[in-house]
Amino acid sequence: MAVTNHDRVGKSLLLLRAGLAPFVAREFENVYGDRAAEETSRFLSEDRFAANRSIAELDTGGLLKLMWEAWNDVFRRTLGQAERSLLSELRDWRNKWAHQEPFSSDDADRALDSVERLLTAVSAREAEEVRKLKLELRRLVYDEQVRTEKRRLGGSLIETAASTSLKPWREVVRPHPDVASGRYQAAEFAADLWQVYLGEGSDEYRDPGEFFRRTYLTESLKGLLTMAIRRLTGTGG
Repeated sequence: MAVTNHDRVGKSLLLLRAGLAPFVAREFENVYGDRAAEETSRFLSEDRFAANRSIAELDTGGLLKLMWEAWNDVFRRTLGQAERSLLSELRDWRNKWAHQEPFSSDDADRALDSVERLLTAVSAREAEEVRKLKLELRRLVYDEQVRTEKRRLGGSLIETAASTSLKPWREVVRPHPDVASGRYQAAEFAADLWQVYLGEGSDEYRDPGEFFRRTYLTESLKGLLTMAIRRLTGTGG
C-alpha cells in the first residue's frame, strides 16, 4: 500500500514524541527537582487525557501541550521565540492529523520541516530520521513534477512537429473534381439501386467502369461482391 502524506506526518509525530520526551523530563527535573511529577500534573490538570500521567506516558499532543503551558516557567530558559512558534504550529499540525484531515504535499513538507527543526533545537537524534522523511517526500514530488512536465512537453512537441512538418491534406491528396468544385452531393453517396435498375442516375452508378474507378475496394467490400456474384450464379454464397 502506498504511503500517504497523512502517514508521513503521523510517523514524524511519533519521532517527535520520542525525541521530546527525554528533553521535557530533563528540563522539568532541572527546574522542579523532586516535584517534577507534581508540577507536570498541575500544568495538565485541565486535560482529562493527560492529567495524572507521567511525562514518559504522554503522547505527542500531551508533550506539546505541556511545553506550551510551562513555557514561561521551564522552557524559555533553553529555547527561544522561534521554537515557541514551532511549538504552536506543531500543535495545529498534530490536531489536523488526529482529526484525519488530508495533507497536501506542501502541508506535509511544512509539518515535517517544523518537526525536524524542533527536534534539532533540543538536540534529539530523531531529527535526522525526520529529515530523511522530508527529503524522500521532496524527491517524490520532484519526480512527479518531472513526469508531468515531460507529458506536457511531449504533447507540445507533437503539436509543433505537426504544425511545422505536415502538409495540409489538400496538398497531399487531390480531391475528385466534383468534390473540389463543390458539385458533390451527399445524397448521391449511396446508390439508389432502383435507379440503377432503370438505367437512370449519375454515371458513376450506371457505368460499372466508372463505379469501380471511383470506389476503393476494401477486403470487406470484395468479400461482399464475391458473395453476391456466387448467389446470383447459384454457386454458393
